[in-house]
Amino acid sequence: MTLDVQIESVSVQSTGLPLLRDLRLQVASGEIHTVMGPSGCGKSTLLAAICGSLAEGLTLYGHVSLDGQDITARPIQARNIGIVMQDDLLFPHMTVRENLLFAAPAGAKAQRETAVRDALVEVELEQFLNAAPHTLSGGQRSRISLARTLLAAPRALLLDEPFSKLDVALRGRMREMVFQLIARRGTPTLLVSHDVDDIADQTRVTRLSAPVQA
Repeated sequence: MTLDVQIESVSVQSTGLPLLRDLRLQVASGEIHTVMGPSGCGKSTLLAAICGSLAEGLTLYGHVSLDGQDITARPIQARNIGIVMQDDLLFPHMTVRENLLFAAPAGAKAQRETAVRDALVEVELEQFLNAAPHTLSGGQRSRISLARTLLAAPRALLLDEPFSKLDVALRGRMREMVFQLIARRGTPTLLVSHDVDDIADQTRVTRLSAPVQA
C-alpha cells in the first residue's frame, strides 16, 4: 500500500504571532524528507501539528493529510503516526521485552512475543531481550526506542533530532540503520535535524527561517 503525508498551506499561530506560515510539503512511501532550521523556527511545532499534539493556545490553519485522508481534526491516538525523539523515553522500570510489548499490537501472546523478538532482530539487539534500559548504551537505547515505535506499525514516522545525542561514529551507523529500515518498510518519514549529515536525500529538504515575526 502506498502512503504519503501532505502538508497543505499549514500555518500555526500563538495569540496572533505566526510560528509557521503557509508551509507545503509532501512525503511519499519510503521517502525521508528533512526539515532544517535554527531553534525557534517552528520545526517542533510542525511535528506537533502532524501528530496532533499542538499545545493549548496554538491555532492551526491548513490541512494535514495521510494517504489522502484529512487528519487535521483527528486526536493524536487516532492518527497512527510514530515519533522518535532525542531522548529514548524507555520505561526505566520495564525490561526491553516489556517496553516493546507495550507497543506491540493486540493479539495472541505467542504472536506478540514473536513480534517483539523480530523487532529486536531488525535492530540487531536480540541478545538484550531481558535487559534493563539503564544497562544499555545510549546507541542501544536509541535502537530499542526505534524498534518500539516501529512495532506499532505506524502509517508515518516523525524523527525529532533522533541522532543528536550520539557520538559521531555511532551517529553514522545509527543513521544508516534507520534509513535502511524506513526504505524496507516504505514508511513516509519526516526528519527534523540541525545536522546536514542527517539529510537522506538532498532533493527532499525544507529549510525553515529564523522565528517569524508578525
